[in-house]
Amino acid sequence: MEWNQSGRGTDRSSGYQYHYPDSESLRSRTSSHSYSRPPYPPGAQGEHSPGDETGEGVKALRELPLCLAQKRILSKVSQMKIPVVTKWQSWKLSKSKSMKKLGEEVKEASHYLKLWRKALLKIGGNFGSGIQSYFAFLRFLVLLNFMTFLLIGVFVVIPNIVFRTLNLTSLETGSNASGPAECLHYNPSPQGLVYFYSYLLDLLSGTGFMELSSLFYGYYQNSEVGVSSQFSYNVPLAYLLTCLFYILLSLTWIVLRSGSGFKLSVVTGDGDLSSYSMSVFCGWDFGLEGEQAARLKQNSIRYELQVELEEDALRRNAASRTLAQRVYLYTLRGVLNLLVVGLILAAFYCIYRASEQSSILQEDPSVKDNFFLLLLVQYLPSIVITAANFLVPTLCDIIIRFERYSMTMQIKLTLIRSVFLRLTSLGVLLYSLWNQITCGGEPRESACRRCDYNYAQYPCWETRVGQEMYKLMIFDFITGVVVILLVEFPRRMLVDHCSCKPLQLWGRQEFVVPENVLGLVYAQTVVWTGAFFCPLLPLINTVKFILLFYFKKLTLFQNCRPASRTFRSSTSNFFFLLVLLLGLGLACVPLGYSVAVIHPSFGCGPFRSLSHMWDVVPQSLTSLPKTAQSFFNFLGSQAFAVPLFLLSCLVFSYMAAMASVYGNNVAQLKAQLKLEGRDKQFLVKRISELTPANQKKSAGPSGSVVDISETRELWE
Repeated sequence: MEWNQSGRGTDRSSGYQYHYPDSESLRSRTSSHSYSRPPYPPGAQGEHSPGDETGEGVKALRELPLCLAQKRILSKVSQMKIPVVTKWQSWKLSKSKSMKKLGEEVKEASHYLKLWRKALLKIGGNFGSGIQSYFAFLRFLVLLNFMTFLLIGVFVVIPNIVFRTLNLTSLETGSNASGPAECLHYNPSPQGLVYFYSYLLDLLSGTGFMELSSLFYGYYQNSEVGVSSQFSYNVPLAYLLTCLFYILLSLTWIVLRSGSGFKLSVVTGDGDLSSYSMSVFCGWDFGLEGEQAARLKQNSIRYELQVELEEDALRRNAASRTLAQRVYLYTLRGVLNLLVVGLILAAFYCIYRASEQSSILQEDPSVKDNFFLLLLVQYLPSIVITAANFLVPTLCDIIIRFERYSMTMQIKLTLIRSVFLRLTSLGVLLYSLWNQITCGGEPRESACRRCDYNYAQYPCWETRVGQEMYKLMIFDFITGVVVILLVEFPRRMLVDHCSCKPLQLWGRQEFVVPENVLGLVYAQTVVWTGAFFCPLLPLINTVKFILLFYFKKLTLFQNCRPASRTFRSSTSNFFFLLVLLLGLGLACVPLGYSVAVIHPSFGCGPFRSLSHMWDVVPQSLTSLPKTAQSFFNFLGSQAFAVPLFLLSCLVFSYMAAMASVYGNNVAQLKAQLKLEGRDKQFLVKRISELTPANQKKSAGPSGSVVDISETRELWE
């Protein structure tokens, strides 16, 4: 290598010339070369020979004034062989690129076809992502209910309507004559002169002419319709399998949607480590529009930081409590929790009694003759449940202020109590119904002795359960609309047009995201529970949620203000889906009990001729070929169940062990980060002490100061 005065270097072995200006640094020289020829050694253009790899080519590459990483890259490039692409491969490559581009364009176009896309962007821009998460959750439920309706409509509702319209021949799956004669009669159609208000009552309560419509269970027939000479449609089997499929569809969709939220919750953990950093570096919402929305977001972030500081102060106070103070606090919390449990149990007792009295009073002749009294009696369980869901959480909010929890703990505990109350109140209503239908689980009782269920009070008990779920959904929607029109709008008008100081302090209605989401979860749980007994309930709930979206959007922009207690949308989405998953699990319990234990009604429904609803599955398997029967019998035998159970235990044990290992690693990393944070704080404190301004203050009697070498040792 020779260098001339102009800064050019010539490599005699390779013939390359390089030019480096005198003012360039060594780093800039390695990153910006000016070559007169391509920077490849001999053999880099596809000419490979043994001599190039071991002889002059390697020697020339070594002598190049490049870093080792760049030399490695040049060595790899020199060894590359340009592949020969055939016409078929070239055509496949071009087609794959075209299909990929088409898929991206379709995905971009579908983004604009999302339901309520612009409305959600507007809500997020004016009120933040927290409130936007509620409306996104509502949109998800609309799509879920619509897909459920399509599944039920295609396989259950439409085939039955077509079979009845065309009068197709049917093969009965069983004989109704096998049951007692007094249990076979079921005719809910009103006889004689019918008043006009009776139709309105039937529409609101699902009785009368509504019972024999496709809305309820009693409409569907227990037959296997012969569509052709080689194919028949088994209505009972389709009814049961469709119920199973829409539950699996809901479960799969919820689990897939909650995956991203679960990952985020695992990363963030309990928030003790990253609370401040999340608020400072990730708290701002860049989708906001307008000065007012930005000011609201600033207030929200300031509130979160204030809450974090208050919680730190509470933790310090908790650590400094004496034994007597702790005993007093825990005793106070125990007494208050007993009070909360008493309120919840009182609500459950009221719901149970309301359900029983509603069934008894509906048979009273004096109640039947009064339209408003009969409507009130029929809606009595729904009214009590709605009142309990409103009063008990309000009292719990007042009680929790005396328990001295942090703000985050107050929100979590309030949500847990509200979820437990809402979902369990529905379970208490169902338990009351099952207790009346099955005579308290005693089939030898006089009311259940002949028909194995309480036929005198519930001739078609499946339809009665569907009616209760139908009334719960209707009353929940009516209550929400009445609150918006008669409470929130008048409150906003009073606050805006009245200068009274108490009203100004009261302010507009807060849009509390967790409470509104729990209302959606409760409504969806009602639909999952009643869809088996009221197949068109998902369709009605879809229309209800669509109307609710526009009502909530109207009241949000006109009447409401963001809640003072914020709820992070990033972690709340996973919590909402988890609560929704709990609602699905609760809905599966009465469905499984009804299908496997309770005797179906003799006079209505697709399972009227069976001892249990599940019996339609083994009866349908007998019509399959022997090979298919053997396969399904093997799936239901112990020879398949025991190995599957053992394999599942091994898989779960392995996953639990891996989760434990990963959890320990995460805990150790978090502890290490905390120690590093403390070390940084100590270093900053020492550096501030070693500054010239503080050295004079910290000088000793002899005037000596700390040597600067201590600072270097600290940084090392």
